[in-house]
Amino acid sequence: MEPDSAEETGRAGAPSPGAGSRSALARAFSEVLLRLTGPEARRRSTRDAALKDLSALLEATECARLFERSDEPHHKMPETLGEVAKALEKYAAPPQEEGGGDNGYSGVAEKAAEVALLFLKLLRKVEAAKKSPSEVCPEWKTGLRHLAGPIYVFAITHSLERSWSSPGSRAVAGEVLALLLHVTDCGSVAGFLRGENEEEKGRFTVILGLLKPSLNKESWKNNPAVKHVFSWTLRQVTRPWLSQHLERILPPSLLISDDYQTENKILGVRCLHHIVLNVPVADLLQYNRAQVLYHAIFNHLYLPEHHLIEAVLLCLLDLFPVLEKAQHWKGDTARPTTHCDEVLQLILTHMEPEHRLLLRRTYARNLPAFVGRLGILSVRHLKRLERVIIGYLEVYDGPEEEARLKILETLKLLMQYTWPRIACRLVVLLKALLKLICDVARDRNLTPELVKNALLQEATGCLILLDHCSQGQVKGLLARIPLSCEDSTVVSCIRRVQQGSERAPYLGI
Repeated sequence: MEPDSAEETGRAGAPSPGAGSRSALARAFSEVLLRLTGPEARRRSTRDAALKDLSALLEATECARLFERSDEPHHKMPETLGEVAKALEKYAAPPQEEGGGDNGYSGVAEKAAEVALLFLKLLRKVEAAKKSPSEVCPEWKTGLRHLAGPIYVFAITHSLERSWSSPGSRAVAGEVLALLLHVTDCGSVAGFLRGENEEEKGRFTVILGLLKPSLNKESWKNNPAVKHVFSWTLRQVTRPWLSQHLERILPPSLLISDDYQTENKILGVRCLHHIVLNVPVADLLQYNRAQVLYHAIFNHLYLPEHHLIEAVLLCLLDLFPVLEKAQHWKGDTARPTTHCDEVLQLILTHMEPEHRLLLRRTYARNLPAFVGRLGILSVRHLKRLERVIIGYLEVYDGPEEEARLKILETLKLLMQYTWPRIACRLVVLLKALLKLICDVARDRNLTPELVKNALLQEATGCLILLDHCSQGQVKGLLARIPLSCEDSTVVSCIRRVQQGSERAPYLGI
């Protein structure tokens, strides 16, 4: 730092600084900014010296001087402080990792802790300015407006539990975020972004503006934290505030979801899902946005990654009502096939030969929602559903038996919606359910008793429904089994079927 600048800065606490000292203070901060962003910033010694000088400047300068505007057009302290905050945020940002490991992030947590202390000093200056009379420090609001965005991006970047953070850096970043919310009079991050009341605009637009240069096709992978900051921030803003930002949030969400890495695909799909849930239907249908979303998400169903499939199916289930709003059925013709039909057809195609347990569980977990969504129209897929249901009921699914329980739930829904078509499938379904009951009754594996009881209860419920659909034929076919069967568990299930069928009317489905 220049000697004369340091000398002027040392007099920062003077009660009535002159114009020259104001310019000297602005030049001192500008010099620090140049050393953080200029060509010499590549040298660690230069950056370390700049950070130490910045810390000394903040400690030596009173809040009245810190946010004071200079008469010179190029030395405006609020704007300069904002640029310094941006430089500090970029300094602490994790670098692009080219080798696929975490070695490149080894020094990021230390940088973050160092920068966090500087941000805490800045925010405490703002806090002191708020408490002082307005005539003493009138420009603190302008300074806070320039500081809030970069400090927020820094705090979220290092608060997330990622490979570049450590418990220490996360803790100090959390302190920065808490103090930022305090000085902005916000009770939560959501309030900070959208505004605490109707008169307050909120800072979501500012944050998106800061992230935008790093969220285009050429640059979004240069900083691995940007996608996580964008995703986390997006999910804090809900309806009705989100719709006004649709043009800014949709392109980066689609960009992230279209990446070749599964992790990024999942992150992007979750962003799109949040948009679907929190943007009005009319806005999603405008300019064919809903169709764009559908095709972008649908293509991920061809990838055999269970976490991705789970995110995609959940998103599609909430997107179907939006897409159906654009369809008009007059009632005098057959109902047209829907996007839900198309997705269910593909799911069933993938389910039949699938042998990987995690994918089988993922498909089975979401199958009841698709049958419930289509209702009686699931009759279009009855043959394939029958094959999938029988095939999945035959395979042991591990101690929790999640897949078989969900398949039984699917079968129960299917019989309720399509009961006139079930009687002709009586023998096939009856054999599958009886085999399942016998297998569970003889199971000596590590399956918990609660899970076994749940399977037997669901299978018995399906037999009762099957009896209703077939006008009592199941009860007649099972009548002789208790006479010859020695397994008390199987006999108990059959007794419950007979008693349930007697109490309930056949057509009460």
